[in-house]
Amino acid sequence: MQTNKEPIKLTSFSHGAGCGCKISPQILDKILTTDTPKKNHPLLLVGNESRDDAAVFDWQNGEAVISTTDFFMPIVDDPFDFGKIAATNAISDIYAMGGTPLMAIAILGWPIDKLAPEIAAQVLEGGRSACAEAGIPLAGGHSIDSPEPIFGLAVTGKVKKEHLKQNDQATQNCLLYLTKPLGVGILSTGQKRGIVSPTDLAKAVKQMSTLNLLGEKLGPLPYVHSLTDVTGFGLFGHLVEMSDGSQVSSELFFNKIPTLDNLDTYLDQKCFPGGTERNWASYGHRIQEGITETQRLIGADPQTSGGLLIAIEEKSQEVFEKFLKDEGFNLKPIGRTTEKREKAIYIL
Repeated sequence: MQTNKEPIKLTSFSHGAGCGCKISPQILDKILTTDTPKKNHPLLLVGNESRDDAAVFDWQNGEAVISTTDFFMPIVDDPFDFGKIAATNAISDIYAMGGTPLMAIAILGWPIDKLAPEIAAQVLEGGRSACAEAGIPLAGGHSIDSPEPIFGLAVTGKVKKEHLKQNDQATQNCLLYLTKPLGVGILSTGQKRGIVSPTDLAKAVKQMSTLNLLGEKLGPLPYVHSLTDVTGFGLFGHLVEMSDGSQVSSELFFNKIPTLDNLDTYLDQKCFPGGTERNWASYGHRIQEGITETQRLIGADPQTSGGLLIAIEEKSQEVFEKFLKDEGFNLKPIGRTTEKREKAIYIL
């Protein structure tokens, strides 16, 4: 058994990493297919139909309850960082609906014959740290003996019904913004292979540990038409969901998409997660043909605790970018929506 006094390499205890562990969209479709007639509850505002970030229940007082869960295997080796990243990622689903988190409960799977309980305690401390930054309690949870380490949260939040944001409400001629750079899947794979630089890894860890607090402030903005966070399906996958759900297509200004530093260094060494290929096998046919290999590997890169993907009405660009600057973000559009065409995404 590895103890907390020995060097810890948590990623060596799992076959996957972070949101790269997600089941591919193609397989998920098969899992969720059912012949049982759907009986939607009259107070369920958002269920699974739109593949949105969380479920939403009408509280019948002008507000709605948001409920979500997210968990995965280690994305980094440090136990505290793993816990904080996993918790930050789970809380993000509340922000991606324009909501306010209220409380969380933990989900822990631990290989008790391989890793000391003191290491699990450090993971939980990381989770508590993220919850504290979000201003919510980690109020309890459930744990099991698991062959691989797993951690995450179930999170409850709230939102005014008129402020609820969804991933399928974009309209034609919306501008698209992304609040965090892409590339954490590539860099975390570099860590697992032992080739990532400490500086590059530190930037990725800091980004994954940063809460998407902006989402709560996006809820009241009427010109924000659609909102989601970019996680395991990559930018391409989550934009396909937004585009198809909204009955539009999207164009990406690929050179405007923010990325973490030095990705080419790792891609030149064929360093990218297995989730990238699973993602591409699921939705590559929905992307314009003829894109470059680099565009494919970055666009389909699974993001853990990724940024918010925001669709706003074009005429509000100036006021929105001023709002972003006041919140500490210097962002420009990475794309736009168009009329629905053959493909979901086109690259400009």
